[in-house]
Amino acid sequence: MRLNPALLATDAPPIPEARRWLEGLEFSADRPLLNVSQAAPVDPPPPELRAAIADFALNDDASHLYGPVLGLPDLRAAVAREWSDAYDGRITPEEVAITPGCNQAFVAVMTALAGTGDEVILPTPWYFNHKMHLDMTGVTAVPLRTGADLVPRADDAKALITTRTRAIVLVTPNNPTGVEYPAKTLADFRELARQTGLTLVVDETYRDFDSREGAPHGLFSEDWQDGFVHLYSFSKTYRLTGHRVGAIVASQPFLRQIEKVQDTGVICPNQLGQRAALWGVENLRDWKERERREILARRTAIGAHFGDIEGWEMRGLGAYFAFVTHPFDAPADEVARELVREAAILALPATMFAPPDDPICRTGLRIAFANIDVSGLATLSERLKDFRL
Repeated sequence: MRLNPALLATDAPPIPEARRWLEGLEFSADRPLLNVSQAAPVDPPPPELRAAIADFALNDDASHLYGPVLGLPDLRAAVAREWSDAYDGRITPEEVAITPGCNQAFVAVMTALAGTGDEVILPTPWYFNHKMHLDMTGVTAVPLRTGADLVPRADDAKALITTRTRAIVLVTPNNPTGVEYPAKTLADFRELARQTGLTLVVDETYRDFDSREGAPHGLFSEDWQDGFVHLYSFSKTYRLTGHRVGAIVASQPFLRQIEKVQDTGVICPNQLGQRAALWGVENLRDWKERERREILARRTAIGAHFGDIEGWEMRGLGAYFAFVTHPFDAPADEVARELVREAAILALPATMFAPPDDPICRTGLRIAFANIDVSGLATLSERLKDFRL
């Protein structure tokens, strides 16, 4: 069988790869595995949302049929209202598309923007699935290195732009670093996109866990539609990861191109998932805020613990993530494997988030802490204190 060379050259998915490190290992009841590798809720949706999903499944026949390619009109309208209010902007339902998760939103957007031989600028450390999609479609991911604060800079990106550059992608709060990009950073990149005719794509999957109050940026100001695309996920907020519901906010002409991609690849977003997301938007505002506060409490706890671990440094912290550096004379992927065997901790190394020549690959590790309570974070801290390579 002859396979697509671009696909063969694409790295393996990091989460399944890391899980293979567990093969043949056993963890005792008094020292269970601490899995901080995946940034996804392990709990199901709250009971009231599950009851709503069951009601839709039993009594709403349309939830089992094809729906509109760009999503349920009521959910698109709800997103438009919520985003207009949250960002003090003007967004219409026709400028919203619902997708089967935010990953597919990215796939659709990149399919619309770039083809084989084109380039897309990604700050490092990058979200690995973004890089993987570009690789397998023949689009070159151009690394934009970040400084000690892990925040990208528009001036550095400007130097990377060529005639083949089609877009710049930012993720904030960032995956894998957790860093919340300042509003000025986003404004600088928006201005760069305007000056160069590029599209700025901003993935705010974790926006509901931003520690800042109010709008984190002003990108939805007047005439926002030209060269700006926004991505979002309902999965983390309402624990709907298995239902696959995301969103794109962009101009109407751009979404007409997205419609081609959706119709060809997925036909329509998951119908039950969309109804669940809409029910969550309409009924779970207070619950969502409690979830946010709990994540912020865990963020505070892990930040405090890392101040007591000799040699380890907290480089980024926010949303679901802590991005840390280890003190050992070994590359991060080797340290990550040893952490599984010797400390029963499964974390992802920076080698999964950056090109091999990036200095961060030597020491960086991502810890997805959102699924460990405050007590578990104390245990994580103690194990790291005791760990020796």
